Amino acid sequence: MKQQAPQSGEWLVVCLCAAWCGTCKQYQQPFEALASQFPQMRFVWLDVEDREDVAGDLDIETFPSVLVAQGSKARFLGPVLPQAQVLARMLQALPDDPAARPADAAEAQQLLARVQAAQDLDEVLR
Repeated sequence: MKQQAPQSGEWLVVCLCAAWCGTCKQYQQPFEALASQFPQMRFVWLDVEDREDVAGDLDIETFPSVLVAQGSKARFLGPVLPQAQVLARMLQALPDDPAARPADAAEAQQLLARVQAAQDLDEVLR
């Protein structure tokens, strides 16, 4: 399913991974299962090497890393433990924490803008 234009306030969860990463391969199925648990959020799996046009010069040192945004505002960008329940707890908590923002907000906002501008990203199927 191709990505649709973002709606105001809509939650977006992007897993930033690489095809060569064994941890990412193991994490993909649990990440896809989370898409079913959180149908109010859009989930995207982004291979940072295949989609350098979207990832840009983002320097990811730890996989998996995740971008979480609400509408046009990045709320989190960073590595997560490759356990679905860790991301699930974060996704449950973020809506109740309006002050949450990434450590490097400018980098997260730039990545979010590139993700939202890319019209050909595959959403995780539910």
